Amino acid sequence: MSHAATDFVPLNIAVLTVSDTRNEETDTSGRSLVDNLQSAGHHLVEKQIVIDDKYDIRAILSRWIADKNVQVVLVTGGTGFTGRDTTPEAVAPLFDKTIEGFGELFRQVSFNEIGTSTIQSRALAGMANKTLIFCMPGSTNACRTAWDHIIQSQLDSRHKPCNFVPHLRR
Repeated sequence: MSHAATDFVPLNIAVLTVSDTRNEETDTSGRSLVDNLQSAGHHLVEKQIVIDDKYDIRAILSRWIADKNVQVVLVTGGTGFTGRDTTPEAVAPLFDKTIEGFGELFRQVSFNEIGTSTIQSRALAGMANKTLIFCMPGSTNACRTAWDHIIQSQLDSRHKPCNFVPHLRR
């Protein structure tokens, strides 16, 4: 059974940058995600920057997961191996279902760009309250890779044989 529509369905998307050092002026990764989602025809609901603290991350994500207007959340940053990188630990407990394939595919695609350094990416995705959440590294290039090779098509209702749009809240 195909989960593809014939018409494009614009989605409501929130963007969260996890960083101890970035601000609106220096947040090139978050800005890149906003530009990409808007160029694709989706709507930006909200954009925030939060320090790399798992409870602060969870607080914002929990609010967005409960917000009936937010269908997708794109998270950039905090997925590496430094002592402050806590995005996976913050986000994974919120998932109703984990999308294992996102992290696997991201690392596979990323391997062509950065080689074996891709094993240090803890990119992940999942669904919570019919809200799709993608967590990717904080580099602008990693965000472009994730958007261009994976996320954009999975947020396009016309993508065949399937996409995530039918699984999101309306």
